[in-house]
Amino acid sequence: MPLALHLGTDDLTRCRFAISPLCQTHEALRMLRRPARHGYHQGWLRRMRRTVAGLDLAPLWLFIPPVGGYTPDFLGPPPQEPYPSIEDELARMRATDPDLAHAEMARSLDCTPGLAESPQGRAALDDPAGTVRRLADLTERAWYALLAPDWPRHRAVLEADIAHRSRGAADGGLDVLLAGLHPAVNWAGHTLTLREYGDVPDAQRPDGRGVLLMPSVFVWPDVVSGFARPWQPTLIYPARGMGRLHTAPAPRPAQALARLLGHQRAAVLAGLTTPSSTTDLARRHGLAPSTVSSHLSVLREAGLLESRRQGHYVLYGRTALGDALVDGDVRRAAG
Repeated sequence: MPLALHLGTDDLTRCRFAISPLCQTHEALRMLRRPARHGYHQGWLRRMRRTVAGLDLAPLWLFIPPVGGYTPDFLGPPPQEPYPSIEDELARMRATDPDLAHAEMARSLDCTPGLAESPQGRAALDDPAGTVRRLADLTERAWYALLAPDWPRHRAVLEADIAHRSRGAADGGLDVLLAGLHPAVNWAGHTLTLREYGDVPDAQRPDGRGVLLMPSVFVWPDVVSGFARPWQPTLIYPARGMGRLHTAPAPRPAQALARLLGHQRAAVLAGLTTPSSTTDLARRHGLAPSTVSSHLSVLREAGLLESRRQGHYVLYGRTALGDALVDGDVRRAAG
């Protein structure tokens, strides 16, 4: 049976997006355990091999089954605000109720025969509060080692996904938003159905709080849901553009786009598959930063780009018009 989430009227008006550094950290760790998710991240995996080897992740692996199975929700709970900081999320994780932690850890260990009775499993369950602290400390180390260095780029991809889907919802309503999240997600008759996702008897069902939607760089090709009570019903889906985050040469524009904009300017526009800074684009295209800055200014004035400040950087991304221009050019070239 697929997992079916029936949304009432209150749920439909309270669906929201969020970006969670903590959830992204645990999806990255889950990706390390599951080769089926490695496809788009081979370069990142090679780059991080020594870093991963230097982390003692065994206490976390205890609760992240390599294939299927349940991972305790308190390791990456649905955030209560749209853009929580990693510090706030770790503090919330450390404050997990020991009884809840014990129940979720026991459920996770039961997914692997004999694991709950192993010395490691018994030790974790005998001291749930201590286990939560140790897992939070290890998660914090994993965050700073694996994700923090690239977080501005990751967050830019996640924000771009949310912006794109929000524009789609503004044009076509909630039907367009929910129907386009993932090929395995169906939306019909106020019911969100996850195909190829076994029904979870104690999964939290929509109860008027709405469904939390979280894009992820690391979850592909899966879509994740089934958060148990008391957590908000949540759907984690692959972010648009995540496949190009760790790969790189920028696509070359077809001749029509190059004739319209000029070769360099067209290359900059086509290369913005994920939001990037002037420095990133200059390095990628082998151009002077001042040249790239000039091209970006013209493209933004034409309505093909938008920019936003993130920390010390200004990130540029294509608008819907810029996407349409590039996508149409690619289709013409392919035809």
